[in-house]
Amino acid sequence: MYPVLFHVGSILIPAYGALAAVGVLLALWMAQRTARMAGLDGRKVWNLCVVALFAALAGSRLLLVALNWSDLRLHPMWLLGLAMIHHPLLACFGGLAAVVAAILYGLWQRLPLTTTADALAAPVALGLAFEQLGGLLAGSGYGVEAGRGIATRWAVTYTHPLAALWSGAPLGVALHPVQAYAALGFLTLAIFLLFWLPYRRQPGDAFGLLLLGAGVAIFVTEFWRDTEGRGALLGGALDGPQAAAVALVVIGGLVLLERRGSG
Repeated sequence: MYPVLFHVGSILIPAYGALAAVGVLLALWMAQRTARMAGLDGRKVWNLCVVALFAALAGSRLLLVALNWSDLRLHPMWLLGLAMIHHPLLACFGGLAAVVAAILYGLWQRLPLTTTADALAAPVALGLAFEQLGGLLAGSGYGVEAGRGIATRWAVTYTHPLAALWSGAPLGVALHPVQAYAALGFLTLAIFLLFWLPYRRQPGDAFGLLLLGAGVAIFVTEFWRDTEGRGALLGGALDGPQAAAVALVVIGGLVLLERRGSG
């Protein structure tokens, strides 16, 4: 595939970073529409998204520095100059930082948290879809070997040395395009949430469905991902992202419970 999207002189434009950036921009654009649909101030929602985005980037980078402190001391410009690193642990920590920052900003601006979360459900799913497409091009979060079955018809084979250097993707091996599977799941979820938003029963329902749907998509697609660096739980029955997916489903189900006085 194409870990480098194109060159600008001697500067490399990585596919993962470029597609993730496109996803962020589209998510921000969609958030303005969904904010109006939910009856919120679009400017406040925009600012909340920007705050959450910077918190996610800063949080994941700080964790990257903390986990590679010895390398930072030896090669400070190399570590700080890395464009975007795709790793489940960094993504989880960055997402947690974004949620905390969004909640704090929402409380400061007196935004109704459940309604704001509903407005952001579809944009978040859309952003995740493009993030997975970037991973597909770069080789990040690559799949298991496709074998000789029907999956070989749509398997992907990485040949660019940077796919192996940046993401550890095996070269010359037909792999399941698991990132495309996940992107399709997240895109379907985004479209559903966008059209379903005006018909939700109570504030928080769209957000609950985001958590539930994302959890299912992550859990299922992990069966086709290579387990390298993803952890193992219960004797290898689950990996780290699948355990997080179970938690998302449980939390989403709790959010969807009928609440007293929801009308």
